[in-house]
Amino acid sequence: DERNAVASNLTRQWQNELFAIIDDGTIYGREIAETLRAAAGQAALKPVFVDTFRPQLDNQIGLIGRLRKAGATHVFAGGDGGDIAIMGRDAGQLDADIIFAGGEALRTAPGEVPYASGTLMIAPPEWADVADSRVLDSFAAQKIMPDGYTLPAYAAVEIAKAATALAETSGRPLADALTAQDFNTAIGPIRFDGKGDLTENLYRVFRFNGANFVPAEAK
Repeated sequence: DERNAVASNLTRQWQNELFAIIDDGTIYGREIAETLRAAAGQAALKPVFVDTFRPQLDNQIGLIGRLRKAGATHVFAGGDGGDIAIMGRDAGQLDADIIFAGGEALRTAPGEVPYASGTLMIAPPEWADVADSRVLDSFAAQKIMPDGYTLPAYAAVEIAKAATALAETSGRPLADALTAQDFNTAIGPIRFDGKGDLTENLYRVFRFNGANFVPAEAK
């Protein structure tokens, strides 16, 4: 899920960085920040700064000052994209060389203040970017917009149909038919382990290039 994806990706990528963890005090923000903090502790990593910030302010200059004083160069913020955009703007105005990161809330346009170039987002891909073109063509013919979780829902139906057919032909329980094999779906191959969990986390790290979020490894 999102929290574990944030934790696993950032503890790996930031193990040699001076990082901070902040949240906006909401359940969402606090839980994702605490998951990252716990994972960092298990990896013997210690943030240089941990705090809760006030959301929906016109500026976060005071927060940026505290982050800079702590020496933070990378900051994960559990909160909305609008707040993270303001942090990035204020850091730039104060010449604080800080990279901000957030969860999939950054998929939502931030408002009047754009995201700073280099801002990181841990989220699933835009499903239409990775989907089977034949499925997209079928949706277009029916005037269906594949937004939100339309394509993952379509893939779930594909998996259910394939697993049911396999269970019927093999005589195996449906739960067994769901595991230890790949299902070719509209959003790519999907595989479940013996516990029913996805074998591959669908979340990725994306970097804002000034116009769009692109895979972080892309140049």
